[in-house]
Amino acid sequence: MPTEVILPKVDMDMATGQISRWFAEEGAHVKKGDVLFEIETDKAAMEIDAPASGTLRNVTGKERVDIPVGEPVAWIYADDEVYEAKQGEAPISPLVGEMSAQPTEGGAVPPTSRSFAPPSALPAISPTGGEISQSPSTARATPLARRLAREAGLSIAGIKGSGPRGRVVRADVEAAAAAKGAAAPAQPAAEIAVEVPSAPVPAPKPMSDDQVLKLFAEGSYELVPHDNMRKTIARRLVEAKSTIPHFYLTLDCELDALLALRTQLNAAAPMRKTDKGEVPVYKLSVNDMVIKAMAMALMAVPDANASWTENAMVKHKHADVGVAVSIPGGLITPIIRKADEKTLSTISNEMKDLASRARSRKLTPEEYQGGTTAVSNLGMFGIKDFAAVINPPHATILAVGAGEERAVVKKGEIKIATIMSVTLSTDHRAVDGALGAELLGAFKRMIENPMGMLV
Repeated sequence: MPTEVILPKVDMDMATGQISRWFAEEGAHVKKGDVLFEIETDKAAMEIDAPASGTLRNVTGKERVDIPVGEPVAWIYADDEVYEAKQGEAPISPLVGEMSAQPTEGGAVPPTSRSFAPPSALPAISPTGGEISQSPSTARATPLARRLAREAGLSIAGIKGSGPRGRVVRADVEAAAAAKGAAAPAQPAAEIAVEVPSAPVPAPKPMSDDQVLKLFAEGSYELVPHDNMRKTIARRLVEAKSTIPHFYLTLDCELDALLALRTQLNAAAPMRKTDKGEVPVYKLSVNDMVIKAMAMALMAVPDANASWTENAMVKHKHADVGVAVSIPGGLITPIIRKADEKTLSTISNEMKDLASRARSRKLTPEEYQGGTTAVSNLGMFGIKDFAAVINPPHATILAVGAGEERAVVKKGEIKIATIMSVTLSTDHRAVDGALGAELLGAFKRMIENPMGMLV
């Protein structure tokens, strides 16, 4: 029975992969351990070895095409096995994209006059005349060295390796390319081959208005033109998701101590006289305490209180916390400046004023531009957890879910506690995983030990 060659999973997040290059053609005789093909990921190029010895057949995995992990890309037939092509399918040459043999009526492939070389002796293209020559010997090389040699028109077999066991590395290829450039005779201008760089792949375009409307029956909808706020929100969100490498961290915080402290502080609030009678000077919400906790967490982990620019990391001296406020037609993020230095009552009253003026669209640009982080709270809508989109120039945003009673295990016993799930969205350019985890851990300590916010 032939041995199946599959596309392996070479990365934890890999669902599909692309074969960047085949080292063996349809019909080539390969040995177990020979390099069959190369997979390129965003981090490395991985060489995949033959799982068995025999003849390579039914090469279905094409180069530069997305292939699901685990999908068969070829089969290896042992020398004593009879090869049968799949019904209605002819093998595809992975290197030249041509049909290597046509099946007969009985499904068997007739002998071909083409000669196939094993992977270690594949044809190499001559850099000048385009002639094909066979590599004289097996050459060991890193994937990067192979690619550089291919781009420079050099044969790996002709380069002396300086790596372990004679492996050709990048420096060897660069030295060979430099020597070739110095020794190459001048050619007439008409004979010099000019390599035209391939055009970049254009970004996929969204569906046009006409394409969208054609999907719905005439008269089944009405068109509401976008206002400037909705256009700005759309533009900035697309910019944020397409230019900021997001990653997400989630944990649960126990709220019982914070809720008890909030009740005590609100009960102790002094009263003041107004036209509507006496009202407390302040009334703290859970969100006010979340804002303070996030600000203090940034002060405890100052490396996370940063913004990314192309030339430098902007390290902020204060925690200016933006708070997402829903308003008719969109949302806006007013900023609590220097929240790390303000008391809970000041934050609470300032937030109420900013939110009120935000809903009436009376904020000045200075009150909603900038900031060093943001908080988005959907807990009042019963949302358990979610991930928010980072608002540049912030490097983080905290998404806050609802506080709810859950069963938790404490010292081997099941207890009931009020738990709030939070998710930190992080710009990986400015804040790495461990640093983001440290920041979220500091926030959790503040929430679960709220007396620290009063000191």
